[in-house]
Amino acid sequence: MKAEALPIPNHFDPDAVDEIRRVPYEDLARSAVKWTAEHQIQPASEDESRICLVAVDVQNTFCIPEFELYVGGRSGTGAVDDNRRLCEFIYRNLHLITQVVPTMDTHQAMQIFHSIFFIDENGKHPAPATLITQEDIVQERWRFNDALSQNLERSPEDVRRHLEHYTGQLKDRGKYELTVWPYHAMLGGIGHAIVPAVEEAIFFHTIARYSQPDIHIKGNHPLTEHYSVFGPEVATDSANKVLVQKDEGLFRKLVDFDAILIAGQAKSHCVAWTISDLLDNILLHDEGLVEKVYLLEDCTSAVVIPGVLDYTDEADAAFHRFREAGMHVVRATEAMRNWPGIFQKAGS
Repeated sequence: MKAEALPIPNHFDPDAVDEIRRVPYEDLARSAVKWTAEHQIQPASEDESRICLVAVDVQNTFCIPEFELYVGGRSGTGAVDDNRRLCEFIYRNLHLITQVVPTMDTHQAMQIFHSIFFIDENGKHPAPATLITQEDIVQERWRFNDALSQNLERSPEDVRRHLEHYTGQLKDRGKYELTVWPYHAMLGGIGHAIVPAVEEAIFFHTIARYSQPDIHIKGNHPLTEHYSVFGPEVATDSANKVLVQKDEGLFRKLVDFDAILIAGQAKSHCVAWTISDLLDNILLHDEGLVEKVYLLEDCTSAVVIPGVLDYTDEADAAFHRFREAGMHVVRATEAMRNWPGIFQKAGS
């Protein structure tokens, strides 16, 4: 395996990472075929060392300024800067990345973290960024909006029991409090789509390496949050009925790679909980697998809503824990050959 970085193709415009536009698939496909020949890039199926890039929720809703839940971090330009580096990383390491595994947060309006789900005593809905605790539910400061019950195919009483159970589970398991988020990642909407610049890079990789991306949808159950691609924040309802099964198949797939690279949004939420679940699974099966994992710290940012919420410290604490557990925290701007153990571990 040649570890030297490739040049970045001329079609990539680093100043257009924050733009919504059509991806020119046919033109890209022709360019990728030429690029493959020019740089003697082999099909991914011939890789001796198999490297997977997990791109967590790199969607317009999180990554484009002015969109619903833009992850600006403390700098205000977080996700845009992250995606510029992520695209450049994919192009430079096109010949080394065996497969890209994008995850996609996927929602509809009537879900447990959207304001329509709740009302107060005056029938008003909570504002975005409202935190709802078990005490809020017990004291009925926030109540289930009974008008939704038919759509959820649950009785109002059943949902009310679930909300008390749910908020209690979050507290007991050390999870974030239930947060009312702006309507975001709406299925069928433009916010749900992968950022065009990143989609372009993934498509170019697909054609150049003959490697289909493995897209994983998450977050579409109305009664639970789903930050981690591996499983929901709370897996059962008040009657202990499973809401969403954990994705053990994805875990088995990822640990079969020689190296797992993780980037995306947001560092404090979907990225952190995805990594946390991956770590928990690794520790259950084989602690040695932890050294396969590389976290692209400069391709992810924390949720920050100025003056309202700031999860930067929580995100940094999570990454510190992952590093202490043996995962590698690296930078996409640094040559992969300089990452600790990457090609030795990957079998080169």
